[in-house]
Amino acid sequence: MENWGRMADGREVHLFTLVNAAGMEVEISDYGATIVRLTAPDRRGRFADVVLGFDKLADYIAQVPSPYFGAVVGRVGNRIAKASFTLDGKTYSLAKNDGPNSLHGGLRGFDRVLWEAEESGAGIPSLRLRHLSADGEEGYPGNLDVTVVYSLAADNSLVIDYRAVADRPTPINLTNHSYFNLEGEGSGDILGHIALIDADRYTPVDETLIPTGELRTVSGGPFDFGRPRPIGERIDAKDEQLLRAGGYDHNWVLTGADGTLRRAARIVSPAGGRVLEVWTTEPGVQFYTGNFLPKSGDPKPIMGKGGKSYTRRTGFCLETQHFPDSPNRPEFPPVTLRPGMTYASTTVFRFGTE
Repeated sequence: MENWGRMADGREVHLFTLVNAAGMEVEISDYGATIVRLTAPDRRGRFADVVLGFDKLADYIAQVPSPYFGAVVGRVGNRIAKASFTLDGKTYSLAKNDGPNSLHGGLRGFDRVLWEAEESGAGIPSLRLRHLSADGEEGYPGNLDVTVVYSLAADNSLVIDYRAVADRPTPINLTNHSYFNLEGEGSGDILGHIALIDADRYTPVDETLIPTGELRTVSGGPFDFGRPRPIGERIDAKDEQLLRAGGYDHNWVLTGADGTLRRAARIVSPAGGRVLEVWTTEPGVQFYTGNFLPKSGDPKPIMGKGGKSYTRRTGFCLETQHFPDSPNRPEFPPVTLRPGMTYASTTVFRFGTE
């Protein structure tokens, strides 16, 4: 553990490093429960940092709006239509931070709070983070006690276990918002990466990127990654859904039973041979191709680690989740956590080579 700066109120922020026997390293901050750095080997055994982020805490705090690099987002990740929802007959209003909608927990979501952190010295290197989200925080009802545990296994898998309990009914949908570039952060776009997504349906969206409620087949269209395809092969197709999001920023409906750990996606970087497999117990995954990062030449660039410029489509996200706007969609898998229940979710980022 090392000191990594201070919050505006003087509280210290820390950086924790997990290392496995294979030499893989993950750096995690208690600010936002954020993955700051993650190294993985290529086919020649050369390690590179494969997640976008910043060198300094101040840069994470200063980014408004936030790109959510590496953070845990919540209380409800993804978008909620018109920044409101009704639960048990009562309507709750949230901050509008994405056009007319609420995104990733609001103005001060879980990505912008200081979590309590505790390292584990036994068995698999791990870090446990806890946040007590107070009743009314960002407009959500009930006190919510959340824990996130990062564990770095010997097989180069980063396991994320989420748990939460609440004293009142409340929606919850947690995910990690890391942007990956398997050639190394800052090395260019990710359009040549080869993607496979284990889903035969996705949730199309309206003009504000809120699901319409339809579960549409991916068969034959630009959303079909049932067999491996380059991310960039059809990303600029004249397709209404792609035009609305500027590329991919959609939820895929995963095959297999909800609650069982199964593969959601497999991404390969042909040049270096790094492979990322994502496994999850969640029913969906948001595949996002960094479309809203600044374009090259933008007067307000995002300067990342080592002064590298992070531009549009230089990272991809695989946000395991329940579907966007689920609090307003009773036909979607439910996201309501009630007293006496335990929210439990697991996601695995497994790295390899080919």
